[in-house]
Amino acid sequence: MGLRPAEPRLIAWTDSRGGVCGAMDRPGFTASLVAGGVAGVAVDLILFPLDTIKTRLQSPQGFNKAGGFHGIYAGVPSAAIGSFPNAAAFFITYEYMKWFLHTDSSSYLMPVKHMLAASAGEVIPFSLVQFPLWESLKALWSWRQDHVVDCWQSAVCGAFAGGFAAAVTTPLDVAKTRIMLAKAGSSTASGNVLSALHGVWRTHGLSGLFAGVFPRMAAISLGGFIFLGAYEQTRSLLLESGRERP
Repeated sequence: MGLRPAEPRLIAWTDSRGGVCGAMDRPGFTASLVAGGVAGVAVDLILFPLDTIKTRLQSPQGFNKAGGFHGIYAGVPSAAIGSFPNAAAFFITYEYMKWFLHTDSSSYLMPVKHMLAASAGEVIPFSLVQFPLWESLKALWSWRQDHVVDCWQSAVCGAFAGGFAAAVTTPLDVAKTRIMLAKAGSSTASGNVLSALHGVWRTHGLSGLFAGVFPRMAAISLGGFIFLGAYEQTRSLLLESGRERP
């Protein structure tokens, strides 16, 4: 008789109610796909206008000349439709990589695992800050209350992680905005991030590098609450529904 492969261990605490937020005993591809898509659509529908305002605040033309508050909902439907497959693909990759790179929850390598999982899903500095911090805050909260975090608690952790990541990566976001809005043929339009950052520093100083930081933090904190909270809640419901089926 052949040997059966060992079942992967549960990567979290289990509470008295059998909660599954933050827990994963297998990749759960279907649950991650649907939950990720739902979370992506939810956050885009709610926060798209704030992102438009933030982009116009960072525009070299100035907020009013860039459009002010006019048309801040333009493009919402197409963004929401496009966000479903993107968010679904991200979370499938993220959850699979966490499962594939599984280490003990007490290991000092846990943040590295989450960074690798986030970078596999979406290679941007923001995710490399947000997701390890989100997972670490969930683990700390679970440890303090001696059971796995509830979905609303996971959403709160997502809000804090998103706000912090938004603050520290704002200069890169400013550079991206300047590159996108630069005139064709200019040095900034070439896509050199360091050159764009230097140009902002030379003309506007530190305040220029952090232009729009507060609306960006507010939007992404709220976005982290909605995005990660909706993901955890939807995934939890789908996993529970799957366990209850005969």
